Amino acid sequence: MNYQNTLTYLYNSAPMFQQVGGSAYKEGLENTRILDEHFGNPHYSFRTIHVAGTNGKGSCSHTIAAILQEAGYRVGLYTSPHLVDFRERIRINGRPIPEEYVVHFVEKERSFFEPLHPSFFELTTAMAFCYFADEKVDVAVIEVGLGGRLDCTNIIHPDLCIITNISFDHTQFLGDTLAKIAGEKAGIIKKDIPVVIGETTPETKAVFLQRAEEVNAPIIFAENTTKNDYPRMRTELQGLYQIKNTRTILTALPLLKKAGYHIDEQSVRNGFAHVCELTGLMGRWQKLQDTPTLICDTGHNVGGITYIAEQLKQQNYRHLHIIIGMVNDKDVSGVLALLPKDATYYFTKASVKRALPEEELCKLAAKAGLQGSCYPNVSAAVTAAQEKSHPKDFIFVGGSSFIVADLLANRDALNLH
Repeated sequence: MNYQNTLTYLYNSAPMFQQVGGSAYKEGLENTRILDEHFGNPHYSFRTIHVAGTNGKGSCSHTIAAILQEAGYRVGLYTSPHLVDFRERIRINGRPIPEEYVVHFVEKERSFFEPLHPSFFELTTAMAFCYFADEKVDVAVIEVGLGGRLDCTNIIHPDLCIITNISFDHTQFLGDTLAKIAGEKAGIIKKDIPVVIGETTPETKAVFLQRAEEVNAPIIFAENTTKNDYPRMRTELQGLYQIKNTRTILTALPLLKKAGYHIDEQSVRNGFAHVCELTGLMGRWQKLQDTPTLICDTGHNVGGITYIAEQLKQQNYRHLHIIIGMVNDKDVSGVLALLPKDATYYFTKASVKRALPEEELCKLAAKAGLQGSCYPNVSAAVTAAQEKSHPKDFIFVGGSSFIVADLLANRDALNLH
């Protein structure tokens, strides 16, 4: 098999959550443990940091990886979903896993895993842990896929756990209250291992405190942190929500130092200033064009869109154009209610099965007082917005990670840098 054939095989034999949604979700760690044992428990051969949360966990994971990289460590980074290429999920010092490794892993191991019927994420997690062990990383930053307690990354024994925040997302699996969702994410808190909580509400804070007490885990709340050891920090990530992510990361660093990591001030500053270059992070308030300004962002739930809507208000432009698409298992009406009424909208859909048809999105948007036209794909919507825009206008593209993925995959054809 070549690389493309291998990916097609993986997507078809172990369907990807980002493509098909709930039917790809497998609850429980049984398959993960069987796979892990088969591969000789690879995650025991490197140190780990575990990152969960509804929003911000990707940015925090990448930034911590960038800081450790700059501090001289060989750093594995496991995140999801990918935007353009599967290999984005598994990186060492910013470099994606080689195509040959992916092909060889599947060819060599398929006879073992096929009878198991693992999920795509279970298989990908096993691949990541094997690759990190084979390549002898010093430490791996592991982002939770979904939830925490039953997520297949939860077999690791990390030096530190981080939970960024809790808001409503994946409620069909994690629960329909913030307390229930917090309970699932608190499942990564382990005996005697410190945990940093980025942001709380009264109902989530109580859940975190209870879990930490049960397992004797030192718990630190970043929102209570007032000391700033890094004044005038330059950060490459410009989203408003990054202010809270930055505080969470800076709260985590002294705990990593206490756990034996050697991290100097310059490494911290360089990591924040060059996170995208160091790790390959994309899609976080990312500018792709100057005239008119075109920004994309992967924020896709009420928690994420709240910050985006606020940040859009702070921009200077002649007129605002918003290209939006969503998937069918999100709180679509909740997101639409947050968006500005005075923008021109371009309703579209991403190239995934879960994508909400653009006509349906347009009808829901009209109920929220948003007006615009429908376009069959992201490229058509972006082209239309570019044609209708004045050089001093502002184009925002988002609503779903998959909208941003389609945009980035077609950036050359759209003349975006």
